[in-house]
Amino acid sequence: MKYAFYTFITICLFFTACQQDKPAAVDPALRTKVALRSFSDTSTLDTFKIILKGEKPKDMELLFSITTSAGRQIYSKTIRATSLIENYKDNVDLGKKKKQVKFMEDELGLFLDEENFLEPAVTADELPDKNTPDKNFFEELKKSELNGFKYRLGKESNVYIAWSERAGKVLAYYECCK
Repeated sequence: MKYAFYTFITICLFFTACQQDKPAAVDPALRTKVALRSFSDTSTLDTFKIILKGEKPKDMELLFSITTSAGRQIYSKTIRATSLIENYKDNVDLGKKKKQVKFMEDELGLFLDEENFLEPAVTADELPDKNTPDKNFFEELKKSELNGFKYRLGKESNVYIAWSERAGKVLAYYECCK
């Protein structure tokens, strides 16, 4: 009887030890988020989509895209997990792969938060500053009153984008800290 008990305990420990070496898996249901918002045209809705690709943190990427209601992709950005993790490792405990995967899942979940959609992108009383890459585009946004979107590349690196009717593409209109 004792032998059977010890054998059972040994087998349980063996399986537990083997499972700890597996890479942290990402739930497929958490891999994609979509939002419909007015962006390139105030009378139609564009599709904002963020996908988390990869299984291991070193291979993971956030793929962000914006597609018009007519089906034309007007923006895409790939954000490597290794870059995000490197940016946050001083402030957040990201030492273990499981925590890194959870961090990326959280980033995916927060990416399309309401606070990141800016309506309008630039208000009439806002003034450009040293973090405004194109002052003419900034003024164009004041007149067009088109909406903007912001996303972060790190703890102190935000990118603000909007549709430029003049250029016929999405441009950054502000890049700065939090």
